[in-house]
Amino acid sequence: MSLFDFFGMMTNDIAIDLGTANTLVYKKNSGLVIDEPSVVAVSTD
Repeated sequence: MSLFDFFGMMTNDIAIDLGTANTLVYKKNSGLVIDEPSVVAVSTD
């Protein structure tokens, strides 16, 4: 299976935006379904 075949199996049903202060998830035919604050946790062990 080529890389082009792999990406051809993907659909355009959801979009995820991780680049803002909030994580946004859009669903096809539903619009924005998740708008939550993004969180980063760091362990200083």
